[in-house]
Amino acid sequence: MNAPAVLLIHTPDGPTHVTAPAPRETWSALARQDPRTQVTQTPAWLDCICATGPYRDASRLYEFQDGSRLVLPLVGRRQRPGWLDAEESWPAGWGVGGPLFQGDVSPAKARVVLDDLARRPVFRTGVRFRPGDEDVWAGAAPVSLRQEPHMTQVLDLDGGFGTVWMGRLRDRVRRDVRRAERSQVEVEVDTTGRFIPPFAHLYEHSIVRWARQQHEPLALARWRRRREFPMRRMEAVASRLDGSCAIWMAWCAGEPAAVIVVLRHGACAKYWRGAMNRDLAHPVRAVPLLHRLAIEDACAAGCRWYDMGESAPGSSLALFKAGFGADNCSSPRYFRERLPVTAADHWLRAAVKRAIGFRDA
Repeated sequence: MNAPAVLLIHTPDGPTHVTAPAPRETWSALARQDPRTQVTQTPAWLDCICATGPYRDASRLYEFQDGSRLVLPLVGRRQRPGWLDAEESWPAGWGVGGPLFQGDVSPAKARVVLDDLARRPVFRTGVRFRPGDEDVWAGAAPVSLRQEPHMTQVLDLDGGFGTVWMGRLRDRVRRDVRRAERSQVEVEVDTTGRFIPPFAHLYEHSIVRWARQQHEPLALARWRRRREFPMRRMEAVASRLDGSCAIWMAWCAGEPAAVIVVLRHGACAKYWRGAMNRDLAHPVRAVPLLHRLAIEDACAAGCRWYDMGESAPGSSLALFKAGFGADNCSSPRYFRERLPVTAADHWLRAAVKRAIGFRDA
């Protein structure tokens, strides 16, 4: 690894020092100090990305005149010339990134960071903000950065599990959970990666179901889903998060029925992935039971939020998460690219969907 480069940015509020890549000890310290840090904003998450794709550490540490510090997680592409490079936080499929900081970020400091990002001499640069960060950063974004809206659903765990159970979960979800508790479903949780093989089995089951629901050719669905989420990604995350990746598995008559993967860092628990054999899981309401247990576990661990991930507004998935009391939160992506590749990609995907009669679930 090359030694970090230290740059100087002159701003109206004084000089700002920028170190790239960000020193790990500083990044880790800020991740502990910022109470809203998600696991996807940690150095360990960057290591997972770099271990499973052609990426390198491009993170940036900003040290302001008043002594405050901010880390922006970023990865670039290995072995690409600068004009073809992409520096992002994060690449598609890796969730939210965004800056880490202690205390409040002033609009002036936010503008320094986003102006620096917009000036990077690369083909594309972008950052996906975590829920709750939009207000300050949206107002500071230069006109050269385009906004791509995203919605994340987050359950507030304030008050503990009793408050969440009685005050936030909807009646139908509580009924489903009670039904599951009366059934023969058995639940285990593992943080060692032992359940990755049954997870992979259920993920293949889900691909078939998703293809049928979305009117997508099965061969295309398998190619697309395996490309978006190769199983080596699951293996890297389970092995590198040091016990912070919990795989909750529901069994029916000894067969894997449903699974959810929950990641944790500090006050934030994050539902990351899920899959099921619907024929086994739905009659016994295994998935609501898994979330109920994961939420209770997060409350017991002192977590303040249970992030249920991104959803398309109005989709069946969004309605399912809303049943747990999850609030809709904006977590937009801001990006700049030298050619309109993103727009062309969206157009091509839409054209393919129209051609095959694709239906968003």
